[in-house]
Amino acid sequence: MTTHTLNRTSRLRTLSLTALATTAAAAAALTLTPASAHAAETKQPSTAPAAPTGDTQQGNSNAYANNLDGWIKESLAVMKAKGIPGTYEGLHRNIMRESSGNPNAQNGWDVNAQKGTPSKGLLQVIQPTFNAYHVNGTAHSLTDPVANITAAANYAADRYGSIDNVNSAY
Repeated sequence: MTTHTLNRTSRLRTLSLTALATTAAAAAALTLTPASAHAAETKQPSTAPAAPTGDTQQGNSNAYANNLDGWIKESLAVMKAKGIPGTYEGLHRNIMRESSGNPNAQNGWDVNAQKGTPSKGLLQVIQPTFNAYHVNGTAHSLTDPVANITAAANYAADRYGSIDNVNSAY
């Protein structure tokens, strides 16, 4: 083989290996990224809450859907009435990071749990924080989705100015 052919073959091997490594890294990143991170990337409108159709909470005169979208919208309505800042995007982003949208999520391993007060609910609130920041007009239950979201947003507003300013555990 000539020197030119050897150099060309070497360059092709290098390019092929680089392409394979890049593809493998991208595939690994997508595989390792939790589904909740993908869901958190979708943008939701930040308009005023509206009463959606479909499955609704029992006894709720506002008829918000009994799902994450409905809980966020109902919380936003309470927050607006009480002057608590926050947007759909800020609530959704933090909920997806904290609980992946599971209202029954409970952290059994962090320092709070080790001290006997595990973080619970959509926004992983501990009972003392919930008690201090509970918002009248919501249930007195830490794991009630609307009460959990609204109390957490109230706490975040007091501590950080808004739930929208929270980008990690708080």
